[in-house]
Amino acid sequence: MPFDAQNDLSDEALLTLYANGDETAARALTLRLTPRVFAHAARMLGDRAEAEDVTQEALMRLWRIAPDWRQGEAQVRTWLYRVTANLCTDRLRRRRTVPLDAVAEPPDEREGPAEQLQQRARQDALQGALNQLPERQRQAVVLRHIDGLGNPEIGQIMEISVEAVESLVARGKRTLSAALAGRRAELGYDDG
Repeated sequence: MPFDAQNDLSDEALLTLYANGDETAARALTLRLTPRVFAHAARMLGDRAEAEDVTQEALMRLWRIAPDWRQGEAQVRTWLYRVTANLCTDRLRRRRTVPLDAVAEPPDEREGPAEQLQQRARQDALQGALNQLPERQRQAVVLRHIDGLGNPEIGQIMEISVEAVESLVARGKRTLSAALAGRRAELGYDDG
């Protein structure tokens, strides 16, 4: 099947095509899923290199299970987010002796120097505040407010109820708000 025609197919259909030997389906699915998986891993870990490793490992696991994929039981994207979250949690547990806020965020090269510094301060502040949250709250907040997923999908990824997701997100947001409240002016958000 031509590569362009695969853009209209669902993730599940592309995974099935790959399992049946269509390598262009794997390429299309990789191009579709990698940016989201990487962004989620980077937010969870606060480290670009580790996020790249987690993204690669998560996709490798997807390719390994492709022949055994049972359509209708789970969405590919939901499954992949769950695997990514688990890989991130494993890495976070292994590196507890290293301060998470010691890892710098990469600068956005499309902005000028002043904007880069401001954006970096905001990212560092957010990442530092996220790092202070318990792992489950951090995961729920990142999935909801950074990755933009809905509560039902987050519940599937985290294997908890929608009500539990809402509770984790609400507690996480309150904690983040309190942690960042005194830094509005420093981060360039002061209206005065």
